[in-house]
Amino acid sequence: MSKFETLGLDKPLLDAISDLGFETPSEVQEKSIPILLEQETDLVALAQTGTGKTAAFGFPMIQKIQAESRTTQGLILSPTRELCLQITNELKLYSKYVKGLNTVAIYGGASITDQARQIKRGAQIVVATPGRMKDMIGRGMVDISKIDYCVLDEADEMLNMGFYEDIKDILSNTPEEKFTWLFSATMPKEVGSIAKKFMRKPVEITVGTKNAGVSTVQHEYYLVGGRDRYPALKRLADANPGIFSVIFCRTKRDTQRVAEKLIEDGYNAGALHGDLSQNQRDLVMNSFRKKQVQMLVATDVAARGIDVDDITHVINYQLPDEIETYTHRSGRTGRAGKSGISMVIVTRSETRKIKAIEKKIKQDFISKKIPTGIEICEIQLYHLANRIKETEVNTEIDNYLPAINDVLDGLDREELIKKIVSVEFTRFYNYYSKTRDLNSTEGSRDRGERGSKSDAPSNGSVRYFINVGERDGYDWMSLKDFLRETLNLEKEDVFNVDTKDSFSFFNSDAQHTEFILQTFTEFKVNGRFINVEVSKDPGGARKGRNRDRKRGHRKGGDGGYRKGGDTKSFRGGKKGGSGRRGGKKKPGFY
Repeated sequence: MSKFETLGLDKPLLDAISDLGFETPSEVQEKSIPILLEQETDLVALAQTGTGKTAAFGFPMIQKIQAESRTTQGLILSPTRELCLQITNELKLYSKYVKGLNTVAIYGGASITDQARQIKRGAQIVVATPGRMKDMIGRGMVDISKIDYCVLDEADEMLNMGFYEDIKDILSNTPEEKFTWLFSATMPKEVGSIAKKFMRKPVEITVGTKNAGVSTVQHEYYLVGGRDRYPALKRLADANPGIFSVIFCRTKRDTQRVAEKLIEDGYNAGALHGDLSQNQRDLVMNSFRKKQVQMLVATDVAARGIDVDDITHVINYQLPDEIETYTHRSGRTGRAGKSGISMVIVTRSETRKIKAIEKKIKQDFISKKIPTGIEICEIQLYHLANRIKETEVNTEIDNYLPAINDVLDGLDREELIKKIVSVEFTRFYNYYSKTRDLNSTEGSRDRGERGSKSDAPSNGSVRYFINVGERDGYDWMSLKDFLRETLNLEKEDVFNVDTKDSFSFFNSDAQHTEFILQTFTEFKVNGRFINVEVSKDPGGARKGRNRDRKRGHRKGGDGGYRKGGDTKSFRGGKKGGSGRRGGKKKPGFY
């Protein structure tokens, strides 16, 4: 029995929910739907982006609409064209078994006459952007004077985008006796004024803490010199080979510039900003959703309405002016119950903003170091080894094997592995081996005294390598929990957990080193050896590790060089993946 059945939804909606594979309502759905179904009331719902708000207001509206009438009864206002279309498509899926119900989207960048024609044929629910809705009201193309329900979705974003006057004008054309449902991630003064002016004693529900950040997002900041933002961005990308991210810039010019530089340097990047035509924006977003673009560089306005659940990182190339905007940025990751990471690249003069954001979102930032060139080489080495191991063999190559064997004749197994790995690894090593440290030490002492956990505590911490990662079903939260439970350590004793595709890294204070290494000697989970080793540079620690393996002291391998264990049987066998532009010889993620 689906838990949605306990919320009071009718069978046509439950059938649609079953088709969509939904089983458990999110918190905002569980709180909102019964209220909106059982009561005729105004509602203010505060919940972060990505928590299922569309279904929270969509199901009740569909159930209450009179489908046999062609009158427009429901109006949903959303900040952007992308979100408008997304809401419309979702409502159509929800109402697939409700005969005669028609939902129409109206937005800028498309034919206004075609949209007016669709409404005239009968649209019980209209989903609109404020600008186009106001235009169509002025032309007499849409009648919202008889609506029963009005939804203001992402209300804070609409007001941040300057739609306050448009919203007031639109709502003045609606009946006073309607019911207004306001959904917002934050509650700034402007949203409060809208609620006070157009709502009557609204029921208020809050998911999480008001104005707080999402608990599934880890917040990190990196202190660099002003001229090192772009090199730092590249290193963060290269240190996370499976990255699928949105990079936020403050201006359209910076957005285009950063995207062009990333593409030139061989990354799968794209730009999204207001100077692009609607067709160009659609092409970029479609490529992003298909993961053909893995680093989407965007302005805050253009990124409103992006609804992609698998974003691994949000990178703040520059901090926004408003703290609420940071909340929306970080909310693009850690969605649908998954974890995510929000990174901030800051200079010394900007560090004071971090404290202000912490206070607002009620979460601490972790001070981290920009990875060194050698650290990146180490990460890429294991990533490459894993790609080789996981590559499916193309049988078409069989016809060429005799000739290939002749070319490779005389190479033993170890030398062949070294040469194969060196084909790609050498590019990174040549590029990064002599690069300088990008981390700014200015101001770090002041920041540390304010209490944030830094990347390298003064009392000495040790960085560890562990041969499990995202393919084994781990993210940074679940791996941290696994380590704490296995080692019986306190929450603060395991930190800076970075999960990659088939391996991960974590830190702990130096005093725990002997205990950690001893615990993970001959350690198995579901028959697979789990190895933990001190992480150093590829030319140092790896040699020692190879000597141990040859002496038989350690078993299992790192997941890239050994066959030990079936990774698919371990923690669900989650698969990841990433791509890379061909033809470029500059370092870029795979």
